[in-house]
Amino acid sequence: KGRDFHIRILLPVDFQLKNASIECSWHLKKILHGYGHILKQRLHSCPDLLSFMVELKTILEIALKNTPDLHVPRPPEYYSCLVRDLEILGWDKVAYVDTGLATIKLKAEDSCGRQHLITLKLNAKYPKDPPDCLVDFPVEFAISWMPQNSLTDIYHQFLTALESLKEFWDAMDEIDGKTWVLEPENPTRGATSRRIAIGNNVSVNIEVDPRHPNMLPECYFLGAEHVVNPLRIKLNNNMHLWDPELSLLQNLKDLLEIDFPSCAVLEKSDFAKDCGICYAYRLNGTTPDQVCDDPRCGQPFHQACLYEWLQGLPSSRQSFNVIFGECPYCNK
Repeated sequence: KGRDFHIRILLPVDFQLKNASIECSWHLKKILHGYGHILKQRLHSCPDLLSFMVELKTILEIALKNTPDLHVPRPPEYYSCLVRDLEILGWDKVAYVDTGLATIKLKAEDSCGRQHLITLKLNAKYPKDPPDCLVDFPVEFAISWMPQNSLTDIYHQFLTALESLKEFWDAMDEIDGKTWVLEPENPTRGATSRRIAIGNNVSVNIEVDPRHPNMLPECYFLGAEHVVNPLRIKLNNNMHLWDPELSLLQNLKDLLEIDFPSCAVLEKSDFAKDCGICYAYRLNGTTPDQVCDDPRCGQPFHQACLYEWLQGLPSSRQSFNVIFGECPYCNK
């Protein structure tokens, strides 16, 4: 059938072909599914590698004849219907089309001018079956679909979903634009958490509800206990002051009675210090979030670095999954 496949035959220590094992791609494995017992039988009975390869080729050709082709050509109606739908929708809304006309990316702008993409993966039965829709949303995006629907219907549902998430993206954009976000480094539109710098080695991790972005988010403080504790107390004491009419960022400022470091005024290096063990700021995507509790030290470490360091100390002790030991910097 003119198809090429790569396989690897691993011989055991004794070089006996009957005890060999075969490795191949998932595609070939799928084709040979159900022929395993025949392959084993041929491995046992073939005198040498060359004769086994001839047998394998025969088995593979039989398997290919009995395997429905994975790349089924789509009917002409599929293409005519799809092109008609794209014409009605407008080519200006198309960001990408693959050569097989099976994957399409549509672009849209919300009322605040933010650009968004929706990826549609169509199967051969379109428009009878709906396409799979992939979006960068913080919530699930499910389309309602009838066989008479078209790409225009999906596009309108996409626009409606964009407007329903407007307040969430407004809140996140304000945080991204006016504070120093330590993590994630490049937040996607679907990311609901932000770790925001408060001061030197002190930050707060917030988890925002995309459906209710102006409500109090989950807050988790990171830093030395003597700095973090007063912030926790302020948050608990001022919780009743939360005003849904104000922005998420303004509410956090009011409750914590602080001003967050601004990326317009301060550099990241002013409060983001490197790990005291590996001397790097970012390690496998994480930043230093473990801080020495001694007020005179306050050195930050990556959790992984600190755990490995403390495990190697004879003076440290472990209780279940918590390890106790001395600070690598100040020995407290």
